[in-house]
Amino acid sequence: MPHRRVRRSILFVPAVRPDRLPKAIATGADAVCLDLEDGVSFAQKDEARSQALALLKDPDAGRAEVVLRVNEPASELGERDLTALLESGVRPDALMIPKISGPETIQALDRRLAGRLDDLPLYAQIETAAGVAHADAIATASPNVAVMFFGAVDLSADLGCVIEWDALLYARSKVVTAAALAGVDAMDTPFLDVKVPDALAEESRAVRRLGFTGKAAIHPTQVMPIQSAFSPDEETVAWARKVVVAYQENRGGVLLVEGKLVERPVIAAAERVLAIADAIEAAT
Repeated sequence: MPHRRVRRSILFVPAVRPDRLPKAIATGADAVCLDLEDGVSFAQKDEARSQALALLKDPDAGRAEVVLRVNEPASELGERDLTALLESGVRPDALMIPKISGPETIQALDRRLAGRLDDLPLYAQIETAAGVAHADAIATASPNVAVMFFGAVDLSADLGCVIEWDALLYARSKVVTAAALAGVDAMDTPFLDVKVPDALAEESRAVRRLGFTGKAAIHPTQVMPIQSAFSPDEETVAWARKVVVAYQENRGGVLLVEGKLVERPVIAAAERVLAIADAIEAAT
């Protein structure tokens, strides 16, 4: 499995509150997102944009990936965000694009960024019915797509459904499948009730079992429970290492390890666990 940046969590910070960025970085989150979209009122959009670009000139993020979320590219606000970003000469670590409805949005953005922000990783937010329907095409629209990000709040409004597990399971599964098809990360929607950490941890484990590689946070206290849920424990890593070694010594084929059948799909899963564990160790 090729090395990828660890993205177990991303903590959102309203760009209009620049004082919160150092605090967000101090949580140890794998990524922090300077938000120009939902976290900012319409009256503060211009101020937030200026604050974000100033912060990006000297983010001092350490190991954290600093992501800029712009407004929807097709909107006037999104156009202002992209124009200001390109004229500023600064480069975030990644760009988050909300409400993507199809691959043409990603392709148009690639053309827009070419020559000034080449190879900039993109977080593609899937949070509309159209986005879910075209998730595969969006994930594979550009090699710059690095993360497929599932957004439950906007999607539930679009679908007219409740923000509950059963109602959103199909859409979550579509996002995971699309991310796997493209070989990119899958990030789950934030958990909205910051006062229920046990429920956050439970949902984080559930989406990890579904295939997500990380989950968004809206409060600093959510970062550690999320990252714990998406980090393989010592027992899992030890088992994965044992399986891979046994498979190598057996020179492929089917074998038994401690009475359990091991074949190529099991090896692929074990190699994935080790790659994640190694990447986490390297990042920290």
